[in-house]
Amino acid sequence: MAFGFKKFAMVMLAGAALVSAAGCGINTIPTKEEAAKAAWADVQGAYQRRADLVPNLVSTVQAAANQEQETLQAVVEARASATRPQFDASTITDPAKFAEFQAAQGQLSAALGKLMVIQEQYPQLRSQEGFLQLQNELSGTENRIQVARRDYNEAVRSYNTELRTFPSVIWANTLHSGSKPMELFAASAAAQEAPKVEFK
Repeated sequence: MAFGFKKFAMVMLAGAALVSAAGCGINTIPTKEEAAKAAWADVQGAYQRRADLVPNLVSTVQAAANQEQETLQAVVEARASATRPQFDASTITDPAKFAEFQAAQGQLSAALGKLMVIQEQYPQLRSQEGFLQLQNELSGTENRIQVARRDYNEAVRSYNTELRTFPSVIWANTLHSGSKPMELFAASAAAQEAPKVEFK
């Protein structure tokens, strides 16, 4: 009878230790890490959607504005640069790789901005239904990118904070010692300057 009680007490003590460990946040770091990785996948999906729109947009503009070859070539090259490197989940913990990803996407954004300016010079382009549809899709995609980046930054902020605060810092330095802080998206240097508006 005493042996059964001792065994029961040990099982209860082990169960209490497991519940206590779970309550201390032992699972919080991996949970938040997975949430940040899922948000990163959403960011990549939004950027891929934009990259997929570029060939149709370029061919539509090309048909109406053949003399704008330099701008069109810049867009094609920027798209290739943005989709060529293999960015995966390890990108978000590697500052250099993350900066490379952000720079490549920034170049594509700048090239697309120049492409959109072309429509002002070619009224026949603005009247094409295909171009207007692509322009609307691109605008919607840019909004998706904005939302995906915001959600990603929030997930990363939560995860990075978890790595640095008590009691999770104990788990971060022991059980989850391989967990590294993740990089945040920041506004590009060009976005820090007010746009120049010229009236002619």
